[in-house]
Amino acid sequence: MKKNNLAVEGPDGLVCTARLPLSSATLNWLADLIRGHLKKIGSRWRALPAGRIATIVLAVLRCDQRPGDLAGGNGIHRTTVTRWVREAVVCWPPAPRV
Repeated sequence: MKKNNLAVEGPDGLVCTARLPLSSATLNWLADLIRGHLKKIGSRWRALPAGRIATIVLAVLRCDQRPGDLAGGNGIHRTTVTRWVREAVVCWPPAPRV
């Protein structure tokens, strides 16, 4: 068996093993929520920009990607991805009442 040490990256350098059938509006919406959350808690910086965080969060939530796999491919720690997913779920707005 050969060992493959080549990086598996998309065109923007984001590593993900699944293609997400998402609209850019969905991705931008979550990225805006994340930016608002970061401003609210006074976070000065994150390891990745909000758009890439949103993509990783959606890969975990929608495609059941393992946080460790996404973290390793993007140069961050697994617990960071887990924290981002929890923060995204918390800042997600509640469903409208009918």
